Amino acid sequence: MFEAAEVGDKVSKEAFKAEIPKLRTALLEAQRALAKGDFSLIVLIGGVEGAGKTEFANRVLEWLDGRGLEVHAWGEPTDEERERPFFWRFWRILPGKGKAAFMLNSWYTDPIVGRVYKKSDDAELDQQLDRIVDFEKMLAGENVLLVKLWFHLSKKGQKKRLRELEKDPDNRWRVTAMDWKFHKKYDRFRKVCEHALMKTNTTHAPWNVIEASDRRHRDQTGTKVLLEALQKRIKQGKIAVERSPDLPKPKPKNIIRRLDMGLKLGPKEYDAQIERLQGRLGLLSRRLRDEGRSMILAFEGPDAAGKGGVIRRITQSMDARLYRLMSVAAPTDEEKIRPYLWRFWRALPRVGRFTIYDRSWYGRVLVERVEGFAAAEEWRRAYGEINAFEEQLAGAGTIIRKFWIALSSDEQLRRFKDRQKTPYKQYKITEEDWRNRAKWDAYEAAACDMVERTSTEHAPWVLVEGNDKLWARVKVLKTVVEALEKGLS
Repeated sequence: MFEAAEVGDKVSKEAFKAEIPKLRTALLEAQRALAKGDFSLIVLIGGVEGAGKTEFANRVLEWLDGRGLEVHAWGEPTDEERERPFFWRFWRILPGKGKAAFMLNSWYTDPIVGRVYKKSDDAELDQQLDRIVDFEKMLAGENVLLVKLWFHLSKKGQKKRLRELEKDPDNRWRVTAMDWKFHKKYDRFRKVCEHALMKTNTTHAPWNVIEASDRRHRDQTGTKVLLEALQKRIKQGKIAVERSPDLPKPKPKNIIRRLDMGLKLGPKEYDAQIERLQGRLGLLSRRLRDEGRSMILAFEGPDAAGKGGVIRRITQSMDARLYRLMSVAAPTDEEKIRPYLWRFWRALPRVGRFTIYDRSWYGRVLVERVEGFAAAEEWRRAYGEINAFEEQLAGAGTIIRKFWIALSSDEQLRRFKDRQKTPYKQYKITEEDWRNRAKWDAYEAAACDMVERTSTEHAPWVLVEGNDKLWARVKVLKTVVEALEKGLS
Protein backbone atom coordinates (compact mmCIF):
# COMPACT_ATOMS: atom_id res chain seq x y z
CA MET A 1 0.00 0.00 0.00
CA PHE A 2 2.81 2.43 0.86
CA GLU A 3 5.05 1.58 -2.12
CA ALA A 4 2.99 3.88 -4.35
CA ALA A 5 3.88 6.77 -2.02
CA GLU A 6 7.63 6.25 -2.37
CA VAL A 7 8.09 7.13 -6.05
CA GLY A 8 9.63 10.57 -5.55
CA ASP A 9 6.75 12.82 -6.64
CA LYS A 10 7.68 16.50 -6.60
CA VAL A 11 6.10 19.85 -7.42
CA SER A 12 8.27 22.73 -8.58
CA LYS A 13 8.21 26.04 -6.77
CA GLU A 14 6.82 27.77 -9.88
CA ALA A 15 4.04 25.23 -10.40
CA PHE A 16 3.10 25.37 -6.72
CA LYS A 17 3.00 29.16 -6.76
CA ALA A 18 0.72 29.14 -9.81
CA GLU A 19 -1.64 26.46 -8.48
CA ILE A 20 -2.18 27.53 -4.88
CA PRO A 21 -4.21 30.75 -5.45
CA LYS A 22 -6.77 28.76 -7.43
CA LEU A 23 -6.92 26.06 -4.78
CA ARG A 24 -7.34 28.61 -1.99
CA THR A 25 -10.20 30.34 -3.77
CA ALA A 26 -11.98 27.09 -4.54
CA LEU A 27 -11.48 25.85 -0.98
CA LEU A 28 -13.02 29.01 0.49
CA GLU A 29 -15.99 28.70 -1.87
CA ALA A 30 -16.45 25.09 -0.79
CA GLN A 31 -16.29 26.12 2.88
CA ARG A 32 -19.03 28.71 2.32
CA ALA A 33 -21.17 26.04 0.67
CA LEU A 34 -20.48 23.71 3.60
CA ALA A 35 -21.77 26.36 6.01
CA LYS A 36 -25.13 26.29 4.19
CA GLY A 37 -25.24 22.53 3.75
CA ASP A 38 -26.78 19.66 5.67
CA PHE A 39 -23.51 17.91 6.45
CA SER A 40 -20.38 18.43 8.56
CA LEU A 41 -16.72 17.81 7.75
CA ILE A 42 -14.02 15.95 9.66
CA VAL A 43 -10.47 15.86 8.30
CA LEU A 44 -8.21 13.22 9.84
CA ILE A 45 -4.52 13.95 9.33
CA GLY A 46 -2.33 10.96 10.05
CA GLY A 47 0.98 9.56 8.94
CA VAL A 48 4.56 8.92 10.00
CA GLU A 49 6.45 11.22 12.34
CA GLY A 50 8.26 13.98 10.47
CA ALA A 51 5.91 13.84 7.47
CA GLY A 52 4.59 17.32 8.18
CA LYS A 53 1.10 16.68 9.48
CA THR A 54 1.08 19.86 11.54
CA GLU A 55 2.70 21.89 8.74
CA PHE A 56 -0.03 20.82 6.33
CA ALA A 57 -2.79 21.56 8.83
CA ASN A 58 -1.39 25.02 9.57
CA ARG A 59 -1.14 25.86 5.89
CA VAL A 60 -4.70 24.81 5.06
CA LEU A 61 -6.11 26.48 8.15
CA GLU A 62 -4.46 29.76 7.10
CA TRP A 63 -6.40 29.57 3.85
CA LEU A 64 -9.78 28.90 5.43
CA ASP A 65 -12.22 31.09 7.35
CA GLY A 66 -11.70 30.37 11.04
CA ARG A 67 -15.42 30.65 11.79
CA GLY A 68 -17.10 27.28 12.11
CA LEU A 69 -13.73 25.53 12.20
CA GLU A 70 -12.04 23.65 15.05
CA VAL A 71 -8.69 21.90 15.41
CA HIS A 72 -8.09 19.03 17.80
CA ALA A 73 -4.89 17.25 18.75
CA TRP A 74 -4.74 14.55 21.41
CA GLY A 75 -2.00 13.45 23.70
CA GLU A 76 -2.30 11.14 26.67
CA PRO A 77 -5.89 10.83 27.92
CA THR A 78 -6.87 12.87 30.96
CA ASP A 79 -8.21 11.28 34.15
CA GLU A 80 -11.70 12.29 33.05
CA GLU A 81 -11.21 10.56 29.69
CA ARG A 82 -9.77 7.40 31.23
CA GLU A 83 -12.95 6.97 33.26
CA ARG A 84 -15.08 6.70 30.15
CA PRO A 85 -15.12 4.60 26.96
CA PHE A 86 -12.33 5.18 24.44
CA PHE A 87 -14.51 7.02 21.91
CA TRP A 88 -15.92 9.48 24.48
CA ARG A 89 -13.20 12.07 23.86
CA PHE A 90 -13.99 12.02 20.12
CA TRP A 91 -17.78 12.05 20.40
CA ARG A 92 -17.65 15.18 22.53
CA ILE A 93 -16.08 17.32 19.80
CA LEU A 94 -17.99 16.13 16.73
CA PRO A 95 -18.84 19.22 14.65
CA GLY A 96 -22.42 20.17 13.87
CA LYS A 97 -23.82 20.48 10.36
CA GLY A 98 -22.21 23.29 8.41
CA LYS A 99 -19.02 23.12 10.46
CA ALA A 100 -15.63 21.43 10.16
CA ALA A 101 -13.03 19.86 12.45
CA PHE A 102 -9.40 19.03 11.69
CA MET A 103 -7.94 16.23 13.80
CA LEU A 104 -4.23 15.70 14.36
CA ASN A 105 -4.08 12.22 15.80
CA SER A 106 -7.39 10.45 16.05
CA TRP A 107 -9.11 7.23 17.00
CA TYR A 108 -6.38 5.41 15.04
CA THR A 109 -3.45 6.55 17.18
CA ASP A 110 -3.86 4.48 20.33
CA PRO A 111 -4.72 1.18 18.56
CA ILE A 112 -1.70 1.48 16.27
CA VAL A 113 0.80 2.54 18.93
CA GLY A 114 -0.56 -0.06 21.33
CA ARG A 115 -0.01 -2.85 18.81
CA VAL A 116 3.49 -1.62 17.85
CA TYR A 117 4.53 -1.69 21.50
CA LYS A 118 2.79 -5.06 22.03
CA LYS A 119 0.26 -3.76 24.51
CA SER A 120 -2.32 -5.59 22.42
CA ASP A 121 -2.29 -8.61 20.11
CA ASP A 122 -3.53 -8.99 16.55
CA ALA A 123 -7.02 -10.02 17.63
CA GLU A 124 -7.39 -7.01 19.93
CA LEU A 125 -6.17 -4.67 17.20
CA ASP A 126 -8.68 -6.09 14.74
CA GLN A 127 -11.44 -5.69 17.28
CA GLN A 128 -10.48 -2.02 17.72
CA LEU A 129 -10.37 -1.53 13.96
CA ASP A 130 -13.78 -3.14 13.55
CA ARG A 131 -15.16 -0.62 16.04
CA ILE A 132 -13.55 2.17 14.04
CA VAL A 133 -15.19 0.92 10.84
CA ASP A 134 -18.58 0.85 12.59
CA PHE A 135 -18.00 4.33 14.02
CA GLU A 136 -17.08 5.79 10.64
CA LYS A 137 -20.03 4.06 8.99
CA MET A 138 -22.28 5.69 11.57
CA LEU A 139 -20.72 9.09 10.87
CA ALA A 140 -21.38 8.67 7.15
CA GLY A 141 -24.98 7.69 7.88
CA GLU A 142 -25.35 10.85 9.98
CA ASN A 143 -24.16 13.11 7.14
CA VAL A 144 -20.56 13.57 8.27
CA LEU A 145 -18.05 13.85 5.42
CA LEU A 146 -14.88 12.14 6.63
CA VAL A 147 -11.67 12.90 4.71
CA LYS A 148 -8.75 10.72 5.83
CA LEU A 149 -5.24 11.80 4.81
CA TRP A 150 -2.13 9.72 5.49
CA PHE A 151 1.24 11.39 4.86
CA HIS A 152 3.95 8.84 4.17
CA LEU A 153 7.75 8.86 4.26
CA SER A 154 10.08 5.96 3.60
CA LYS A 155 12.35 4.91 6.45
CA LYS A 156 15.26 6.66 4.79
CA GLY A 157 13.12 9.69 4.08
CA GLN A 158 11.93 9.92 7.67
CA LYS A 159 15.47 9.82 9.01
CA LYS A 160 16.52 12.51 6.56
CA ARG A 161 13.57 14.75 7.49
CA LEU A 162 14.18 14.46 11.23
CA ARG A 163 17.85 15.35 10.79
CA GLU A 164 16.97 18.34 8.60
CA LEU A 165 14.60 19.64 11.26
CA GLU A 166 17.17 19.18 14.02
CA LYS A 167 19.70 21.25 12.07
CA ASP A 168 17.23 24.09 11.60
CA PRO A 169 17.30 26.40 14.67
CA ASP A 170 13.72 27.52 14.01
CA ASN A 171 12.34 23.97 13.76
CA ARG A 172 14.60 21.98 16.09
CA TRP A 173 11.90 21.98 18.73
CA ARG A 174 9.65 19.92 16.46
CA VAL A 175 11.83 16.83 16.84
CA THR A 176 11.40 14.97 20.12
CA ALA A 177 12.97 11.91 21.68
CA MET A 178 9.71 10.11 20.97
CA ASP A 179 10.12 10.78 17.22
CA TRP A 180 13.46 8.98 17.21
CA LYS A 181 12.06 6.24 19.39
CA PHE A 182 9.31 5.69 16.82
CA HIS A 183 11.87 5.79 14.02
CA LYS A 184 13.71 2.85 15.55
CA LYS A 185 10.48 0.88 15.23
CA TYR A 186 9.75 2.15 11.73
CA ASP A 187 9.42 -1.31 10.18
CA ARG A 188 6.96 -2.44 12.81
CA PHE A 189 4.98 0.80 12.55
CA ARG A 190 4.82 0.35 8.80
CA LYS A 191 3.46 -3.18 9.09
CA VAL A 192 0.83 -2.27 11.68
CA CYS A 193 -0.19 0.95 9.92
CA GLU A 194 -0.54 -0.79 6.57
CA HIS A 195 -2.78 -3.41 8.15
CA ALA A 196 -4.88 -0.72 9.87
CA LEU A 197 -5.31 1.33 6.70
CA MET A 198 -6.20 -1.69 4.60
CA LYS A 199 -8.82 -2.85 7.11
CA THR A 200 -10.42 0.59 7.46
CA ASN A 201 -10.27 1.68 3.82
CA THR A 202 -14.00 1.70 3.09
CA THR A 203 -16.25 3.23 0.45
CA HIS A 204 -17.77 5.65 2.95
CA ALA A 205 -14.39 6.60 4.51
CA PRO A 206 -11.47 5.86 2.14
CA TRP A 207 -7.84 6.53 2.96
CA ASN A 208 -5.77 8.89 0.83
CA VAL A 209 -2.09 7.98 1.11
CA ILE A 210 0.12 10.92 0.04
CA GLU A 211 3.86 10.99 -0.44
CA ALA A 212 5.34 13.62 1.89
CA SER A 213 9.01 13.70 0.91
CA ASP A 214 8.37 16.90 -1.07
CA ARG A 215 6.51 19.48 1.01
CA ARG A 216 4.92 21.23 -1.94
CA HIS A 217 3.64 17.96 -3.39
CA ARG A 218 2.28 17.01 0.05
CA ASP A 219 0.43 20.28 0.57
CA GLN A 220 -0.89 20.58 -2.96
CA THR A 221 -2.07 16.98 -3.17
CA GLY A 222 -3.61 16.98 0.30
CA THR A 223 -5.49 20.19 -0.46
CA LYS A 224 -6.76 18.81 -3.76
CA VAL A 225 -8.03 15.65 -2.09
CA LEU A 226 -9.88 17.71 0.52
CA LEU A 227 -11.30 20.08 -2.09
CA GLU A 228 -12.48 17.30 -4.41
CA ALA A 229 -14.20 15.48 -1.54
CA LEU A 230 -15.99 18.68 -0.51
CA GLN A 231 -17.01 19.57 -4.06
CA LYS A 232 -18.35 16.08 -4.69
CA ARG A 233 -20.47 16.19 -1.53
CA ILE A 234 -21.69 19.72 -2.24
CA LYS A 235 -22.70 18.69 -5.75
CA GLN A 236 -25.01 16.05 -4.27
CA GLY A 237 -26.98 18.83 -2.62
CA LYS A 238 -29.19 18.32 0.39
CA ILE A 239 -30.10 14.67 0.66
CA ALA A 240 -33.85 14.25 0.70
CA VAL A 241 -34.90 11.89 3.48
CA GLU A 242 -38.40 10.47 3.47
CA ARG A 243 -39.79 10.34 6.98
CA SER A 244 -43.14 8.69 7.51
CA PRO A 245 -44.66 6.91 10.52
CA ASP A 246 -44.06 3.18 10.83
CA LEU A 247 -47.03 1.56 12.54
CA PRO A 248 -46.14 -2.08 13.08
CA LYS A 249 -48.69 -4.50 14.43
CA PRO A 250 -47.86 -6.60 17.49
CA LYS A 251 -47.94 -10.36 17.35
CA PRO A 252 -50.89 -11.91 19.23
CA LYS A 253 -48.39 -13.59 21.55
CA ASN A 254 -45.33 -11.53 22.41
CA ILE A 255 -42.96 -10.94 25.30
CA ILE A 256 -44.99 -8.02 26.67
CA ARG A 257 -48.38 -9.73 26.47
CA ARG A 258 -46.95 -12.77 28.24
CA LEU A 259 -46.31 -10.71 31.38
CA ASP A 260 -48.58 -11.39 34.35
CA MET A 261 -50.05 -7.96 34.89
CA GLY A 262 -52.00 -9.18 37.93
CA LEU A 263 -48.91 -9.40 40.13
CA LYS A 264 -49.31 -7.33 43.30
CA LEU A 265 -47.59 -6.55 46.56
CA GLY A 266 -49.30 -5.63 49.82
CA PRO A 267 -48.37 -2.37 51.57
CA LYS A 268 -46.75 -4.06 54.59
CA GLU A 269 -44.65 -6.40 52.49
CA TYR A 270 -43.75 -3.48 50.21
CA ASP A 271 -42.59 -1.29 53.12
CA ALA A 272 -40.41 -4.08 54.49
CA GLN A 273 -38.82 -4.93 51.15
CA ILE A 274 -38.32 -1.38 49.95
CA GLU A 275 -36.56 -0.36 53.16
CA ARG A 276 -34.22 -3.35 53.00
CA LEU A 277 -33.46 -2.84 49.29
CA GLN A 278 -32.87 0.91 49.63
CA GLY A 279 -30.46 0.30 52.49
CA ARG A 280 -28.55 -2.25 50.46
CA LEU A 281 -28.49 0.06 47.43
CA GLY A 282 -27.15 2.92 49.52
CA LEU A 283 -24.20 0.82 50.69
CA LEU A 284 -23.46 -0.65 47.26
CA SER A 285 -23.56 2.74 45.54
CA ARG A 286 -20.60 3.88 47.64
CA ARG A 287 -18.50 0.93 46.47
CA LEU A 288 -18.61 1.85 42.79
CA ARG A 289 -15.59 4.15 42.95
CA ASP A 290 -13.45 1.69 44.87
CA GLU A 291 -14.15 -0.95 42.22
CA GLY A 292 -13.57 1.43 39.29
CA ARG A 293 -17.13 1.00 38.03
CA SER A 294 -20.06 3.22 37.10
CA MET A 295 -23.73 2.45 36.46
CA ILE A 296 -26.37 3.44 33.91
CA LEU A 297 -30.08 2.81 34.40
CA ALA A 298 -32.45 3.45 31.49
CA PHE A 299 -36.23 3.52 31.85
CA GLU A 300 -38.75 3.17 29.05
CA GLY A 301 -42.44 2.33 28.95
CA PRO A 302 -45.89 3.70 28.11
CA ASP A 303 -47.03 7.06 29.45
CA ALA A 304 -48.19 6.83 33.10
CA ALA A 305 -46.32 3.54 33.62
CA GLY A 306 -44.76 4.90 36.82
CA LYS A 307 -41.17 5.50 35.67
CA GLY A 308 -40.82 8.64 37.77
CA GLY A 309 -42.03 6.91 40.93
CA VAL A 310 -39.60 4.04 40.45
CA ILE A 311 -36.70 6.44 39.88
CA ARG A 312 -37.53 8.38 43.06
CA ARG A 313 -37.35 5.17 45.11
CA ILE A 314 -33.87 4.57 43.70
CA THR A 315 -32.52 8.06 44.30
CA GLN A 316 -34.02 8.32 47.84
CA SER A 317 -31.38 5.89 49.09
CA MET A 318 -28.39 7.47 47.35
CA ASP A 319 -26.03 10.37 47.99
CA ALA A 320 -27.21 13.12 45.61
CA ARG A 321 -23.58 13.74 44.65
CA LEU A 322 -23.32 10.25 43.13
CA TYR A 323 -26.10 10.35 40.56
CA ARG A 324 -27.36 12.40 37.68
CA LEU A 325 -30.95 12.18 36.46
CA MET A 326 -31.51 12.77 32.75
CA SER A 327 -35.10 13.37 31.58
CA VAL A 328 -34.90 12.97 27.84
CA ALA A 329 -37.21 15.07 25.70
CA ALA A 330 -37.13 16.17 22.06
CA PRO A 331 -33.59 17.08 20.91
CA THR A 332 -32.51 20.72 21.01
CA ASP A 333 -31.30 22.60 17.94
CA GLU A 334 -27.71 21.97 19.06
CA GLU A 335 -28.40 18.24 19.28
CA LYS A 336 -30.26 17.99 15.98
CA ILE A 337 -27.23 19.07 13.95
CA ARG A 338 -25.03 16.28 15.30
CA PRO A 339 -25.14 12.48 15.16
CA TYR A 340 -28.06 11.05 17.13
CA LEU A 341 -26.10 9.47 19.99
CA TRP A 342 -24.00 12.61 20.59
CA ARG A 343 -26.21 13.96 23.36
CA PHE A 344 -26.08 10.65 25.22
CA TRP A 345 -22.31 10.18 24.92
CA ARG A 346 -21.80 13.60 26.53
CA ALA A 347 -23.65 12.63 29.72
CA LEU A 348 -21.85 9.37 30.50
CA PRO A 349 -21.02 8.93 34.19
CA ARG A 350 -17.52 9.04 35.62
CA VAL A 351 -16.19 6.23 37.78
CA GLY A 352 -18.20 5.93 41.00
CA ARG A 353 -21.27 7.67 39.55
CA PHE A 354 -24.75 6.76 38.30
CA THR A 355 -26.63 8.22 35.37
CA ILE A 356 -30.36 7.50 35.37
CA TYR A 357 -32.30 8.08 32.15
CA ASP A 358 -36.04 8.76 32.23
CA ARG A 359 -36.42 7.76 28.57
CA SER A 360 -33.22 7.30 26.63
CA TRP A 361 -31.49 6.69 23.29
CA TYR A 362 -34.21 4.14 22.57
CA GLY A 363 -36.45 7.00 21.51
CA ARG A 364 -35.07 6.53 18.00
CA VAL A 365 -36.62 3.04 17.69
CA LEU A 366 -39.76 3.91 19.62
CA VAL A 367 -41.29 7.39 19.36
CA GLU A 368 -39.18 8.51 16.38
CA ARG A 369 -40.05 5.33 14.49
CA VAL A 370 -43.78 5.38 15.26
CA GLU A 371 -44.25 9.13 14.84
CA GLY A 372 -42.13 9.39 11.69
CA PHE A 373 -39.44 11.68 13.16
CA ALA A 374 -36.73 9.28 11.93
CA ALA A 375 -36.46 7.81 8.44
CA ALA A 376 -36.72 4.03 8.12
CA GLU A 377 -33.00 3.80 7.30
CA GLU A 378 -32.18 5.78 10.45
CA TRP A 379 -34.16 3.79 12.99
CA ARG A 380 -33.28 0.44 11.40
CA ARG A 381 -29.53 1.01 11.66
CA ALA A 382 -29.99 2.41 15.17
CA TYR A 383 -30.28 -1.09 16.66
CA GLY A 384 -26.70 -1.90 15.66
CA GLU A 385 -25.41 1.52 16.68
CA ILE A 386 -27.04 1.25 20.10
CA ASN A 387 -25.65 -2.25 20.66
CA ALA A 388 -22.16 -0.99 19.78
CA PHE A 389 -22.62 2.00 22.11
CA GLU A 390 -23.64 -0.20 25.04
CA GLU A 391 -20.87 -2.71 24.33
CA GLN A 392 -18.32 0.08 24.68
CA LEU A 393 -19.94 1.26 27.91
CA ALA A 394 -19.75 -2.22 29.39
CA GLY A 395 -16.17 -2.65 28.18
CA ALA A 396 -15.21 0.51 30.07
CA GLY A 397 -16.64 -0.82 33.34
CA THR A 398 -20.20 0.52 33.26
CA ILE A 399 -22.93 -1.69 34.72
CA ILE A 400 -26.03 -1.31 32.55
CA ARG A 401 -29.64 -2.22 33.23
CA LYS A 402 -32.57 -1.22 31.03
CA PHE A 403 -36.17 -1.39 32.21
CA TRP A 404 -39.37 -1.57 30.20
CA ILE A 405 -42.18 -0.87 32.67
CA ALA A 406 -45.23 -2.45 31.08
CA LEU A 407 -48.79 -1.31 31.60
CA SER A 408 -52.13 -2.64 30.42
CA SER A 409 -54.26 -0.41 28.22
CA ASP A 410 -57.08 -0.39 30.78
CA GLU A 411 -54.75 0.60 33.62
CA GLN A 412 -53.26 3.41 31.56
CA LEU A 413 -56.74 4.77 30.83
CA ARG A 414 -57.59 4.65 34.53
CA ARG A 415 -54.40 6.58 35.41
CA PHE A 416 -55.02 9.15 32.67
CA LYS A 417 -58.51 9.88 34.04
CA ASP A 418 -57.15 10.06 37.58
CA ARG A 419 -54.61 12.61 36.47
CA GLN A 420 -57.31 14.73 34.84
CA LYS A 421 -59.36 14.76 38.06
CA THR A 422 -56.51 15.37 40.53
CA PRO A 423 -55.30 19.02 40.50
CA TYR A 424 -51.71 18.29 41.51
CA LYS A 425 -51.45 15.57 38.87
CA GLN A 426 -52.94 17.48 35.94
CA TYR A 427 -49.54 18.68 34.74
CA LYS A 428 -48.68 15.05 34.01
CA ILE A 429 -51.36 14.58 31.33
CA THR A 430 -51.08 16.23 27.90
CA GLU A 431 -52.69 15.98 24.49
CA GLU A 432 -49.59 14.14 23.33
CA ASP A 433 -50.28 11.39 25.86
CA TRP A 434 -53.70 10.83 24.31
CA ARG A 435 -52.25 10.84 20.80
CA ASN A 436 -49.67 8.24 21.82
CA ARG A 437 -52.41 6.11 23.35
CA ALA A 438 -54.19 5.99 19.99
CA LYS A 439 -51.10 4.20 18.63
CA TRP A 440 -50.92 1.68 21.46
CA ASP A 441 -50.44 -1.37 19.23
CA ALA A 442 -47.67 0.26 17.18
CA TYR A 443 -45.73 1.24 20.29
CA GLU A 444 -46.12 -2.25 21.73
CA ALA A 445 -44.81 -3.84 18.52
CA ALA A 446 -41.89 -1.37 18.37
CA ALA A 447 -41.03 -2.14 22.00
CA CYS A 448 -41.02 -5.89 21.28
CA ASP A 449 -38.64 -5.33 18.33
CA MET A 450 -36.44 -3.16 20.55
CA VAL A 451 -36.14 -5.76 23.31
CA GLU A 452 -35.53 -8.57 20.84
CA ARG A 453 -32.75 -6.73 19.00
CA THR A 454 -30.98 -4.93 21.85
CA SER A 455 -31.18 -7.16 24.92
CA THR A 456 -27.63 -8.42 25.39
CA GLU A 457 -25.68 -10.13 28.13
CA HIS A 458 -23.89 -6.92 29.11
CA ALA A 459 -26.96 -4.67 28.73
CA PRO A 460 -30.10 -6.73 29.31
CA TRP A 461 -33.69 -5.53 29.18
CA VAL A 462 -35.76 -6.21 32.28
CA LEU A 463 -39.51 -6.32 31.68
CA VAL A 464 -41.46 -5.07 34.68
CA GLU A 465 -45.13 -5.74 35.38
CA GLY A 466 -46.29 -2.20 36.10
CA ASN A 467 -50.03 -2.37 36.82
CA ASP A 468 -49.21 -2.47 40.53
CA LYS A 469 -46.80 0.33 41.35
CA LEU A 470 -45.58 -1.30 44.55
CA TRP A 471 -44.67 -4.51 42.74
CA ALA A 472 -42.89 -2.57 39.99
CA ARG A 473 -40.81 -0.50 42.41
CA VAL A 474 -39.62 -3.52 44.38
CA LYS A 475 -38.80 -5.52 41.25
CA VAL A 476 -36.70 -2.69 39.83
CA LEU A 477 -34.81 -2.05 43.06
CA LYS A 478 -34.17 -5.76 43.50
CA THR A 479 -32.79 -5.92 39.95
CA VAL A 480 -30.51 -2.91 40.51
CA VAL A 481 -29.17 -4.32 43.79
CA GLU A 482 -28.52 -7.74 42.21
CA ALA A 483 -26.74 -6.13 39.25
CA LEU A 484 -24.49 -4.15 41.60
CA GLU A 485 -23.74 -7.18 43.75
CA LYS A 486 -22.79 -9.17 40.66
CA GLY A 487 -20.77 -6.33 39.12
CA LEU A 488 -18.90 -5.52 42.33
CA SER A 489 -18.19 -9.06 43.42
